[in-house]
Amino acid sequence: MDYSRCPGYFSPWEEDANKQKPGHTDMPISFLVVQHADWETPGKLLVQTAQQVDVRLEIAHIYRQSIPDPMAFDALLLLGGPPNVHEEKRYPFLKEEKRLLKAWMAMNRPCLGFCLGHQLLADSLGAAVEANSQPSVGFTQGHLTHAGKEHPIFKGISSPLSLFKWHAQAVQTPLPRDLVMLATSGQCVVEAFSVVDRPHIIGLQCDNHAAHPDDIRSWLSHDGKWIDSLPDPGQSFSDLPRQAELHYETIQTDFTRIMNNFVTLVKNHRG
Repeated sequence: MDYSRCPGYFSPWEEDANKQKPGHTDMPISFLVVQHADWETPGKLLVQTAQQVDVRLEIAHIYRQSIPDPMAFDALLLLGGPPNVHEEKRYPFLKEEKRLLKAWMAMNRPCLGFCLGHQLLADSLGAAVEANSQPSVGFTQGHLTHAGKEHPIFKGISSPLSLFKWHAQAVQTPLPRDLVMLATSGQCVVEAFSVVDRPHIIGLQCDNHAAHPDDIRSWLSHDGKWIDSLPDPGQSFSDLPRQAELHYETIQTDFTRIMNNFVTLVKNHRG
């Protein structure tokens, strides 16, 4: 779909890359959430946490609708989804999303990407995204780097931390000089990154926002074809909801802190 032809579509980014939204610290915080598939929603945990921190979420189903005026929002949240970063022919909406991201980065606006969103963000900043050394599905332990322990997004978070994973592509190393690795794991080298002197721009390879057992059951149901295509890693994917119940309390606590930290970064950037 050519989103530039949709009624009400807003695409002024190239015209004024230096335009900034006026700062009003007393206004409610609002995030534009870019969703890439019907079934890969923000997740119960993200919705619950947004309510707790008094953030309004507006969901943009980019695969079937035009994007609202992005300048009306304080931050972009990019979810995961079925596409690989370079599958623009199969998923034409990726072209417009990449244009949005490049312009958003040029305006130095806050952004938090999960999974595919993390990869798209890295791609827009010059990093390579290719097949990971192995598919990473399920729960694993992530380890904060020295930079990660110092970064405000992980304030109050202990290392190692539980990660819920659902991907076969990954951001590759070496990273561009202005990107810094914040976390790594035995399954994926770049689990999290940020940008030098721009702490309000963060990519997280995990899908912890959707780590609720109900969300995982839905993902298994809707993405079964992809799951069945993976080489058998010696684990039963059908057991993931039970594993989620074991990990959920810890992930919920950490994710709430991460989102609180991101809201603080957004408020500080807004001024």
